[in-house]
Amino acid sequence: MRIWQADFYRRPLKDEKGQRLWELLICDLSGQFTYEALCPQSEANSSWLFSQLQQAAAGNLPEVIQVFRPQSLSLIEAAGKQLGVQVEATRRTAALKQLLQEKAQQYPQIGEPYDPLALDKPPPTPLPEMLWGEQWRFATLPAGDIVEAFSDRPIPVLEMPEFLLPINLGLASTIPVPGVVIYGGRQSMKLARWLQESRPYALNYMGGELAGLVLEAGLVDRWIVATFEDKEVATSAQTYQERKQQSKGLHFLLVQPDDSGMTYSGFWLLREE
Repeated sequence: MRIWQADFYRRPLKDEKGQRLWELLICDLSGQFTYEALCPQSEANSSWLFSQLQQAAAGNLPEVIQVFRPQSLSLIEAAGKQLGVQVEATRRTAALKQLLQEKAQQYPQIGEPYDPLALDKPPPTPLPEMLWGEQWRFATLPAGDIVEAFSDRPIPVLEMPEFLLPINLGLASTIPVPGVVIYGGRQSMKLARWLQESRPYALNYMGGELAGLVLEAGLVDRWIVATFEDKEVATSAQTYQERKQQSKGLHFLLVQPDDSGMTYSGFWLLREE
């Protein structure tokens, strides 16, 4: 499958008239193919994008265009619809993000900080009450056991992308991969389906006065999965974060009805880029 990653957004650049410039930046997953074009902010629309995407493709359109920036999404979706190309909203655009950072080094210094990957993120929101599980706990699994433990089980919602499998990340089989298990009770399948629609990306411990677990999902969504004041739980949460460093960021989220180990509702491998 031919996949592009694309970003279309304003840059710290201006034309001769002083008008802010927008840049279209495209690459494939390997970063071997790249395409870039600038336009004045007044011309930044889906029609301009449609024309540029056609030009970039030269008759060989991709099947999918991946987009990580919310402000780019609707414009690229509109152009993609005209071209018959699927547009996927995902944070997992490593090749594009690397290209954006390289390009940022070439922009003139304008006296203000510029982060090409910066996104406005809302404060975390509590999970809807109807999805609350009955209990949760931290857990670990040896990296070498993850595929065998979950790949062949009849789990309704299962997300184990090839690029996140421990062997493809170069993890030794004995490395403990940290995770969180939620016992959902009667809400277990409802929670699993909601999580799948929300597109989980990472589950992080946030310290401070109101410590808890925050789920990063979608493009910029943030959900409070749990909060706690207990010092022992906070210590376990810190250990969870430390183990993520040992596992190259790989971690998991498991939803099951109870602790019998007989039935699973959903399993996700997660990792921040």
